[in-house]
Amino acid sequence: MKKNDLFTVTIEDMSEDGAGIGRTDGYTWFVKDTVIGDVVEAGVTKMKKNYGFARLAKIITPSPCRVEPKCPVARQCGGCQLQAMSYEEQLRFKERKIRNNLSRLGGIPADQIPMEPIMGMEDPWRYRNKAQFPFGKNKNGEIITGFYAGRTHAIIEHEDCLLGIEENKEILDIIRNFMKEYKIEPYDETTHTGLVRHALIRKGFATGELMVCLVINGKKLPAAGELAKRLQTVPGMTSISCSVNREKTNVIMGREIINIWGPGYINDRIGEVKYRISPLSFYQVNPVQTKKLYETALEFAGLKGGETVWDLYCGIGTISLFLAQKAGKVYGVEIVPQAIDDARENARLNHMENVEFFVGKAEEVLPEQYEKNHIRADVIVVDPPRKGCDEKCLETIVKMQPERLVYVSCDSATLARDVKYLQEKGYELSRVRGCDMFGQSVHVETAALLINKK
Repeated sequence: MKKNDLFTVTIEDMSEDGAGIGRTDGYTWFVKDTVIGDVVEAGVTKMKKNYGFARLAKIITPSPCRVEPKCPVARQCGGCQLQAMSYEEQLRFKERKIRNNLSRLGGIPADQIPMEPIMGMEDPWRYRNKAQFPFGKNKNGEIITGFYAGRTHAIIEHEDCLLGIEENKEILDIIRNFMKEYKIEPYDETTHTGLVRHALIRKGFATGELMVCLVINGKKLPAAGELAKRLQTVPGMTSISCSVNREKTNVIMGREIINIWGPGYINDRIGEVKYRISPLSFYQVNPVQTKKLYETALEFAGLKGGETVWDLYCGIGTISLFLAQKAGKVYGVEIVPQAIDDARENARLNHMENVEFFVGKAEEVLPEQYEKNHIRADVIVVDPPRKGCDEKCLETIVKMQPERLVYVSCDSATLARDVKYLQEKGYELSRVRGCDMFGQSVHVETAALLINKK
């Protein structure tokens, strides 16, 4: 077979990134936009020795799990890999993904994984409290915004993502019209010219407060006061700012924030805990599911009231403050200084005096506090980035010998790798539960409890 040849294949499985997997004469094909159970005609795009990639040309027999995507640009846009799959099947796919990773990479026999039912959403739409929209131009030279097509930086023009809040469209319209009127150019990453790179929009679901932060390739935004005046007409508008990013980079936000109007932050609540969120703060994008995830982490921690707890990779203290409701003392560690400023402010907002925060890498702060200041831990909670825990951090956790370790993970593959290491050092995986924070996409959060066998 060669490029663009058509062939028929039955989709039997799905890859981690949501591509359908089928086989012809023992050769494996990955076909994007297909669902388990589909019989499709596919066109060859790339071939390797033992596997190849193909595009969906035609659905011959649709899977019983196939549904009509709600979004008109679902196939072009890189954001939703699973929109053609029924939500029930999405949950089964995610549960299987966690189990497979723990078995394959964690070395735990599949029938011995203590999996509990995944926590799904009541309504897997309009759940994102944050979106970052790139700006550019279309072929006619008109200013557009939307999302990048999968694995590219080509903007798919679309202002009303069905995972995002309804206010996004109105806000983007105001920004686009303002740019047109004041002749402000969108950023062009090939020439590194133009001013407006992205718009970050955030909403506090519990408070209704809105934030807009324009990422700019320059020191200031012309007529910023006029833009602020127009954005204030959107109900709930609370904070308007710019983020300066003049680097040739894929990183969206710059480090310098220029406040234009409002306090420079918004407030939100998860359960009983209040949070202050600034433009650079990490804050989970799905507040309804975050509450379920954090309540699960708190339950796994098994706190009675007197424990010393370490929360590593703590961000703005979201989990730390949840834990502080039941713990004796909580120590939070985070590398981003602005996040720790927010975390300290959040502790003050909630009148929680049993929390202390450190700026630095978890793998450096933890050994220092343990070895020099002899701070112990009854429970350690980790919520690392996608790459998982640093090895030095895991070594110190093992040295500190906490009774319980709660691991919150956004990537079950690195979770499985770290669980394998911890099981070799005397910990046992006791409970695992998925939480669907990202409906219509392949991503899933996982909470795991490891118990010290000693």
